[in-house]
Parts: sequence; structure tokens; C-alpha cells
Amino acid sequence: MTDLTEADIQSRLARLGDLKAAIGQAIVGQADVVEQLLIGLLAGGHCLLEGVPGLGKTLLVRSLGEALKLDFHRVQFTPDLMPSDILGTELLEEDHGTGHRSFRFQQGPVFTNLLLADELNRTPPKTQAALLEAMQEKTVSYGGVTHRLPAPFFVLATQNPLEQAGTYPLPEAQLDRFLLHVRVDYPTEEEERAILGQTTGASAGAVPAVMGGEEVLALQKLVRDVHLSDDLLAWVTRIVRASRPGDGAPDDIRKYVKWGAGPRAGQALILCAKARALLHGRLAATREDIAALAAPVMRHRLLLSFAAEAEGRSADDVVAALVCAVPLA
Repeated sequence: MTDLTEADIQSRLARLGDLKAAIGQAIVGQADVVEQLLIGLLAGGHCLLEGVPGLGKTLLVRSLGEALKLDFHRVQFTPDLMPSDILGTELLEEDHGTGHRSFRFQQGPVFTNLLLADELNRTPPKTQAALLEAMQEKTVSYGGVTHRLPAPFFVLATQNPLEQAGTYPLPEAQLDRFLLHVRVDYPTEEEERAILGQTTGASAGAVPAVMGGEEVLALQKLVRDVHLSDDLLAWVTRIVRASRPGDGAPDDIRKYVKWGAGPRAGQALILCAKARALLHGRLAATREDIAALAAPVMRHRLLLSFAAEAEGRSADDVVAALVCAVPLA
């Protein structure tokens, strides 16, 4: 680790524990979801959270925003939302002294550190696409001028299951911009009882601010220094390549997958494995890190065939079979 002492590294790892504890002040359970969000933050990517309404997706993202001393904006995506409502627009201004008129760019809510795109799939594709450049290039182009977004920049988008009325499926190009596709499930009975008690009392848990932007950027840099062995690098490469139907692909892939994952999936899986290792206090990624994140990284990057739908096979089923089918060595 360049320019860092052992004490510096341990201090930064301890801050991650403080961040998880701060979020736990408002969120009951959902340990895997919280961990995956923090992995996305450390890896410098964006996360898509999917779950039925009422599971606390928005509260979770808001709690993360409160725990991080960062600028935070929330946009509620609706069918009538326009791209300018997100990116910004030009305003015509007049100097009353000289009568001179000029245009001034009024920044939209995307100009922030942490953007909550709530119910992203309830807005039409034209508005969904407005986030593409911001998510990939971290810039906004308007009127021939490119505006750079602040760093760090992190999009947390929520979506309702596509089977629900009034949803517009995100195109593959947009899905691929998300580092992780996080599934939010119903809480256990014990967790639900704790949620009911916590949210119907006199006061809810407050979330302390424990980390600022400079610390987030430093941790993101530290993630890239986490060690990954050549054997694991080769294993990730084989997993991603085996997800593409064709000669040599596992039987389940040829049968259930129409389009496999691209190289961006391999990049995401390696970065997320490194971030998970750091989150667990390790400076080297392991096979368990990769296996634990294969589904969140790849489930939205596979286009399943009709046979998969007919037989009730999900993307997670296919990824699990893929990880088992591809040998480590």
C-alpha cells in the first residue's frame, strides 16, 4: 500500500465499521443489502436496488446519505419527468444596467455527491437515458458545454419489480452502468417486529455523520491496492467468458442465456471482490469474495432465453450454476 502505514490502513478500516454501525441506527436487518451498498461505494460504482414498495429502500439510501457528510439529492422519477428536471437547463438572464442578455446554466439535482434516483423505472426511456453520461463519464453535456460532476459521485437507484403496473424496463445499456443489482427481500419475522417497534415509537433512530468525501475517495483508492492473485484473475475471466453462449459454454448457459456478460462484468466483479475484502478487514481478495458477489454483479447483465422463463430459471440460478461449473484451476 503506497504511502500508507499499517496504522493508517487500520484507522481507515475502523471507519468502515463506524459507517456500518451508523446505518444500523436507522435500518433493521438487511445486512447483505447494506454490505453490497457499501461495496458499491468503495468500488466507485452505482447500485440498483430492486424490491416491492415498503421495504425501506429509500430509507436505506437516505440513511447512507446522512452517514456520509456529502451533498445528497433525491429525485422522484415519474412518467412526466423530463431530462432537464435532472440535468439542469439554461436560463436567459438580463443585466438591467446594460440591457445585455445571456444564458446561464442552472444545474439540476444530478450535480451532487449522492443521488437517489427513486423508482427509476417509472419514468420513460428518454428520461432514463439522461443519466447515462452522468453515470459513465461523470459529466453532463448541455448546449455544447461539458460540466464535470463533483467527486465522489454515486447513483443509488431504486426500482419496483417489472411485473408491477406502470413500469418501463431499463434498457441493457443503462443496466450495464450499474456496478451492482441489489435485491431487497422481505425481512424476517424478528426483523419485522423490530421495525414495527422502532418506527411507531416516539422517535426513530438518528443517523450520525461519520465520514466525509475525502475519506471516501481515499478508501476508493485503497480498494484498488487490495491484492488479487493471478489464479483468481484468471477464474473471473473464465466465469465472464463462460456466460456467453457458444462453443465451449456450459450446457445451462447455451440453453438459458441469449446474451452473456461483457468485459465490464469482469471489471466489476474484481473491484467488488476487492472492496468486500477491505470491508471485512482484509488486504487480499479471496474466492469467497468473488463467489459472494457473482450474482449481484452479473444478474442484470445476462439476457435469459425463453427456455429459462418457461422453466422458471432466474438469472441467479444461472449464475450459481456458472460459478460451480467453472473450475478455479
